[in-house]
Amino acid sequence: MATSLQTLHSKLQERFANIPFTANIALNELTIEIPTAHILNVCEIVRDEFGFSQLIDLCGVDYSTYGQADWDTQKATNTGFSRAISPGIFKGGEDKKRFAVVYHLLSIEHNQRLRIRAFAETDPPRVDSVIPIWNSANWFEREAFDFFGILFDGHPDLRRLLTDYGFIGHPFRKDFPLSGHVEMRYDPDKKRVIYEPVSIQPRTLSPKVIRQDNRYAT
Repeated sequence: MATSLQTLHSKLQERFANIPFTANIALNELTIEIPTAHILNVCEIVRDEFGFSQLIDLCGVDYSTYGQADWDTQKATNTGFSRAISPGIFKGGEDKKRFAVVYHLLSIEHNQRLRIRAFAETDPPRVDSVIPIWNSANWFEREAFDFFGILFDGHPDLRRLLTDYGFIGHPFRKDFPLSGHVEMRYDPDKKRVIYEPVSIQPRTLSPKVIRQDNRYAT
């Protein structure tokens, strides 16, 4: 598998030598990153010339809090409980890009998988729709628009897919509150469902501290 990925990696680098292109292999998976301006051209080439005939998944990613650490603690807990009261410290610079679209592709002919990532550089985030290349992208792009607010130029019917009618905001964005902005309930007097400001009080989870007392002595 590693040899196959290395070969694919080399062929992709040679084929896309004329565009800004990065590629890396991690955890037996090959990921390439390209500018959004080249997404249609690259996707068409990997389908026609490299055999990636199936789009398995398309998703949005919000990198706004990527690389943040809210506190420095002991080894047992420094990989968990990523939220805290203290402000986080970003480790990647202030000009980091926020929204990305990730494409997961499958080549049945060569038994290979490929991940393509493209960062949206505009506000609001915009990426060309890949429906002309893989028709299965239709609902995936609607989901990414619904949850992240990513616009897909050329999509024939870009509207919300999973949230309620009249929903405001994009719930998978990192700045969207976990409890949301409104809650709904049935009002027996009005005999209909009504929306009200959310009544749940936000709270911050505290890390669980594991103490090395005599119960865990070796």
